[in-house]
Amino acid sequence: MEKVMMKLDGLTCPSCLTKIQKSVETIDGTDDVKVMFNAGKVKFTLDLAKASPDDVQANIEKMGYTVQGIKVKELSDD
Repeated sequence: MEKVMMKLDGLTCPSCLTKIQKSVETIDGTDDVKVMFNAGKVKFTLDLAKASPDDVQANIEKMGYTVQGIKVKELSDD
């Protein structure tokens, strides 16, 4: 599992938060999805065997938002 953070552009209202969160949650392999409206970010865990960060980015951009950056960090098994 990887921890992914995406910087977003185009969040204009709090309803964007719900729209993005629900959309990302429908992607197989995503979990623990949190959209931070004021920070313009979405964070989630991702199973790379089921989906890639590019899959999630495409899903978000299909809704009309721009992904400005992606950070991926491996979750430790501690």
